[in-house]
Amino acid sequence: MITVLVATFNGEPHISAQLDSLLNQTRPPDRIVIQDDCSTDATWEILQRYQQTHPDLITLAVNSENSRSSAANFLAMMVAQRDDYLMLCDQDDVWLPDKIAVSYEKIRAMERQWGVETPLLVHTDLTLVDADLKQLGGSFRENTFADYSRTSLRDQIIQNTATGCTVIYNRALAERLETIPTRMVMHDWWISLVAAAFGRIGHLDDQTILYRQHTGNQIGVTDMRTLRYKLGRLFNGAKVKADIHKTYPQAAEFLATYAEQLDREQTAFLTEYCAIPSQRKWRRIAAVIRLGVWKTGFSRNLAYLLFI
Repeated sequence: MITVLVATFNGEPHISAQLDSLLNQTRPPDRIVIQDDCSTDATWEILQRYQQTHPDLITLAVNSENSRSSAANFLAMMVAQRDDYLMLCDQDDVWLPDKIAVSYEKIRAMERQWGVETPLLVHTDLTLVDADLKQLGGSFRENTFADYSRTSLRDQIIQNTATGCTVIYNRALAERLETIPTRMVMHDWWISLVAAAFGRIGHLDDQTILYRQHTGNQIGVTDMRTLRYKLGRLFNGAKVKADIHKTYPQAAEFLATYAEQLDREQTAFLTEYCAIPSQRKWRRIAAVIRLGVWKTGFSRNLAYLLFI
């Protein structure tokens, strides 16, 4: 059984195209669970029409009050829902027809290798498009220099590599999601930390989604290949510092949430990482070097050391 979790909020312009792409998969989902975050446009009416047409496939729910972020809306569903396999779906993208099929094939292969009791997560690349689905050039991975081989807890603590809307994960990983963290950065980052600590992260280079970039994006994609971006990292210390410092509360929350399940090495690593911001500058730099906690790319790491 494959369940797709869809988080919606004022998604009227694009939600129909997204739901149509789910219904037209070569390997259709077994369930589609949609949780609306108190939309004020026509999203709920559109969802009801789809549910009436597909009553055995689509389940609808609405939050009692707005959760204030798609991450919180998603993670509430991720904690509540269990199935053999679960996939996360944004409201404004379009899934290519074989997205479920290739993701399912990959995670099944990983289960044969590591066992179904191992928490497993698989993610893919994306095709960047504008609001009208016209390609913008380059994939998500190309634009962000994402290194999908960096799958350890040490790698993931500083930089998430899995984009939530590309993710499929198994029941063993779902069962590790028992509480809603209050200090997570994003839901996909949190589940990547769980997979890195207790299981395995796999990836496909396939671009399985048309990933819309528009004014309503909660998180957009910046082309990190440009000189403008690289110089911006070096001359915008406040932004770099803010990006770094939001990782410490998330790490502390992760340590507190899974304290009894982490091994001694993981506990020691997280404890030392969480202590970095309380230290003097030279000790912070020394801790990064000693722990081996690095971002991807020379310019990002240079800015990291300058503004830590």
